[in-house]
Amino acid sequence: MKHRTLRLLGSLLLVATGVSVTGAAPAPRPTAPTPFDHVVPAPAHAAPGEHPYRITRGTQIRVDGSREARRVGEYLAGLLRPSTGYRLPVTDRGAGGIRLRLHQGPFGAEGYRLDSGPAGVTITAAAPAGLFHGVQTLRQLLPAAVEKDSVQPGPWLVAGGTLQDTPRYGWRGAMLDVSRHFFTVEQVKRYIDQLALYKINKLHLHLSDDQGWRIAIDSWPRLATYGGSTQVGGGPGGHYTKADYREIVRYASSRYLEVVPEIDMPGHTNAALASYADLNCDGVAPPLYTGTAVGFSSLCAGKEITYDFVDDVIRELAALTPGRYLHIGGDEAHSTSHEDYVAFMERVQPIVARYGKTVVGWHQLTGATPAEGALAQYWGLDGTGAQEKERVAAAARNGTGIVLSPADRVYLDMKYTADTPLGLSWAGLVEVRRSYDWDPAAYLPGAPASAIRGVEAPLWSETLTRSDEIEYMAFPRLPGVAELGWSPASTHDWDAYKVRLAAQAGRWEALGIDFYRSPQVPWPTA
Repeated sequence: MKHRTLRLLGSLLLVATGVSVTGAAPAPRPTAPTPFDHVVPAPAHAAPGEHPYRITRGTQIRVDGSREARRVGEYLAGLLRPSTGYRLPVTDRGAGGIRLRLHQGPFGAEGYRLDSGPAGVTITAAAPAGLFHGVQTLRQLLPAAVEKDSVQPGPWLVAGGTLQDTPRYGWRGAMLDVSRHFFTVEQVKRYIDQLALYKINKLHLHLSDDQGWRIAIDSWPRLATYGGSTQVGGGPGGHYTKADYREIVRYASSRYLEVVPEIDMPGHTNAALASYADLNCDGVAPPLYTGTAVGFSSLCAGKEITYDFVDDVIRELAALTPGRYLHIGGDEAHSTSHEDYVAFMERVQPIVARYGKTVVGWHQLTGATPAEGALAQYWGLDGTGAQEKERVAAAARNGTGIVLSPADRVYLDMKYTADTPLGLSWAGLVEVRRSYDWDPAAYLPGAPASAIRGVEAPLWSETLTRSDEIEYMAFPRLPGVAELGWSPASTHDWDAYKVRLAAQAGRWEALGIDFYRSPQVPWPTA
């Protein structure tokens, strides 16, 4: 009865907003403000008002005296100036306009309140990240044309009312695999901007694998220069200098994303093994690898040089990374015996702690003993065996935090349908509804809800080489994963969500984002 009532309320909402229940959504009237119920992720609390605010040539962006609020204000001005053609000065004087206010309240580290009415819009938060997330909501309340880089006619109306919003989970991540195929700093920045629009706060960079090593390590220079010289299918590969990596970290921080670097080990290490023969148990370096098979490589757990290598890599990477976490992989180590795997993790996890970072590993880490405070990233399937799920759940009951990335739900490289030209299908076909329609708190049997730290959408790059291909696989699934991480469980309803998702299409088109027009979503007809 509850679900029937929700569907009925959703249908009434669609009728009230002029959307067909059975067909595609008509294009919204450009002169009407975007309603609160089109925001993705869904806000925790929304109280629509009667009268909108209109951004005009005289609008100012008012900030308090803090450097952080001014930085967010300048970011907002940079978003709005090209399409509006307005000056939108950022100032700490005057009244009205758009106000960004840091003030203690029930917002936490990332929450905010947005108040809108004829006199102006005020975004209030306790911390700069909350102001930034509030700006993303304001952005979605403006017409999609606001995203264009040339002057548009407007009008620039913001619906009246109040939103109060805090995230459900602290970990709302997206992973980009730059190892199978290398992506430039500018390509990574483009993805960061797309993640920020949906309040993602972690960028997990998969920096090493069999096919390529992507980060310069001064003490082991051939990792990047030789191990990074190829990619899946051949080609030049590439790597990030330390300056490149710092720029990615800086840019992500400016969008309030924390970079979580991953060096996968002891498996997925052929690029390293090819670069330094001594890392192999037999002392013989294998050739560079450009295929896609997994599980054949392993660092030599019995050699002391292996731990010198790991120490150097983690030390240098930790020094470049201001965030709290460092990911050590640990998956698909099929060429490492269980005994060697356990011994390896017992040696490596304290190294991470020594350099001030918290361990994150794929959920196979629970086959050893996760360090205190460690996070395990679960990437199994709905159909993964009960024994493996119970091992992860037992670790959760013992204090290990869980980040959920079920491959047949949120692996963004899985094909949508059998006809999808990109991606893989080993975990199944993952249409938009399947990626959205599950509850993180109830997903892993036996794991306490309090152990679930959040969700993450990995995007592996075996078949991806360009930004438009990244976008086609990420959109429209990524916003749904972001909503699972941000929005209260009470807002979770596919029938309502698919309409809000459809309303994002114009924004993606204005931003030049390529996306898959799933037949499950009632996209606008014009």
